[in-house]
Amino acid sequence: MKNILILNGPNLNLLGQRQPEHYGRQTLEDINVQIAARAQALGMTCNFLQSNIEGELVTAIGQTTCDGVVLNAAAYTHTSVALRDAIAAVDIPVVEVHLSNIHAREDFRHISLIAPVCRGSIAGFGAGSYLLALEALHLLG
Repeated sequence: MKNILILNGPNLNLLGQRQPEHYGRQTLEDINVQIAARAQALGMTCNFLQSNIEGELVTAIGQTTCDGVVLNAAAYTHTSVALRDAIAAVDIPVVEVHLSNIHAREDFRHISLIAPVCRGSIAGFGAGSYLLALEALHLLG
């Protein structure tokens, strides 16, 4: 796997200032720098997109020419049948990531509509969740 789409959903543009007790103090740009560095070390490249708009995320998945996707769907994880259907429609591995451990939070966050159609899920390791997802996609080749 050489080219990976890093796709971030709603409110992740507010990282660093929004609920740091759950999401940490790093900004999305800080995390993207870490992802790009790790991807380069693995011989991979990344394209980055963050959107607060569900349809833009769905379109990005459906139109990607990348070899794999790292997806932090944020709140859409728990609500979006459209994202689930988009993931199911493409023949590339998608790894679901979350900064916080969604299973240690409010009950409604325990259910991921996208997990059953993703290759795997990684949660609770802060920015490291993205790096672990890159490693997983790298292992898939």
